Amino acid sequence: MKRRLENILVTGRAGFIGSNFIHFIFSKTKFKGRIIMEKLQYIKRSREIRQEEGMPLQIAFITSADARDRRSWSGGLYYMGKALERHCGQVHYLGPADSAWFTYGKMVGRITSLFIRKLLGKRYDYSHSYRLSKALGKFFSKKLKQGEYDLVFAPLASSEIAFLETSLPIVYLSDTTFANVLDYYSGFSNLTKMSIKQGYDVEGKAIRKSAIALYTSEWASRSVIQDCWTDPSAVHVIPLGANIDVSPSFETVLSKKKTNRCRLLFIGVDWKRKGGDIAIDAFLYLNKMGIDTELTILGCAPPREVRHEKMKVIPFLNKNIPEQQRRFYDILFNSDFLLLPTRAECMGFVFCEASAFGLPSITTDTGGVSSVVIDGKNGFLLPYKARGEEYAKIIAEIFSNDEKYYSLVQSSRKMYDEKLNWDTWGLRVKRILHEKLQIKN
Repeated sequence: MKRRLENILVTGRAGFIGSNFIHFIFSKTKFKGRIIMEKLQYIKRSREIRQEEGMPLQIAFITSADARDRRSWSGGLYYMGKALERHCGQVHYLGPADSAWFTYGKMVGRITSLFIRKLLGKRYDYSHSYRLSKALGKFFSKKLKQGEYDLVFAPLASSEIAFLETSLPIVYLSDTTFANVLDYYSGFSNLTKMSIKQGYDVEGKAIRKSAIALYTSEWASRSVIQDCWTDPSAVHVIPLGANIDVSPSFETVLSKKKTNRCRLLFIGVDWKRKGGDIAIDAFLYLNKMGIDTELTILGCAPPREVRHEKMKVIPFLNKNIPEQQRRFYDILFNSDFLLLPTRAECMGFVFCEASAFGLPSITTDTGGVSSVVIDGKNGFLLPYKARGEEYAKIIAEIFSNDEKYYSLVQSSRKMYDEKLNWDTWGLRVKRILHEKLQIKN
């Protein structure tokens, strides 16, 4: 019976109806393939026509977060989108991924993570899981079909694009790699073997799909080439900009006058990761040295036992609210140093913002920080093992020497003007798009 069935299928002895059915299926498959090829050719030709006519590049901006919210990635997605609009083309925000099934999936992922942690004492990184990545791929594939675009721009979106179905060129951007953050950030430490495997796989799929991979530091770019076996010609390093609407003029920055009191600023949401305990030790040591010093803590609340009459705490400022945004600018302008002895950092927008206000950054040589803070130009990098006393001594040395301090203020602002602003970033991205993707507009 089995042999007879094989004979019917192979030789076509299914009679008139059977043979026509097989022919119908075959012809439909060929027809579908032809339609797909014609659609791809139409998309390519439409893109060429738009470029020939000088029409702006149509950019599909893909991220599961809300890029219009200045709280997303410290405002990075918001200002990145604006820079692309100014210099590269028309930006279409396809996120956030806020459908009911996506919200439900995130909830299930968190419950799964909690269960694994309780049962195995391990962490499960749901953000790079197959389940989430496939769901995001399906969501954004559908979104892409609803419009006509020239390329996909996907910042911090390895999970969003790993299973994305599109023929459009993809520009992927990140400040790190999975290999770099594994056991570096606490949220990526002590992961299960399955979670580690999926993390590498999801990121690998995303990078292999991308025509261009943009990274914010040499630290990240080295890792993507070595750990992900990526073609170096596809990898580009461009530091990001300061997440501010308006920066003070160069003359205004130079007109700042320090007082007899040294005003330190600590900014961060994660007290422990940002090195809050070291910052407190430096603050106390400076006062012990006889230098009148105050410390403003912005973005988090220190432990309850950490209290001092010269310390001010501002737990949160919402940059979406103009009054609070202006207060943020005032704090930057009226400080003398950004003190951030961070324990783990992929880049740090705050260093760009500090430079915009001529504020020298005293920080740690870790992760990707050295791409945005250069010794003697817009601050100083201390070794990871440095403690509060070492930070206090370098601050005291600079603060007590007016010539050295004001020279550092000036060079910090120059770093912002030349490198750490969004217009510089946007123009460099535009040049890369022209060179790598032959985009002419």
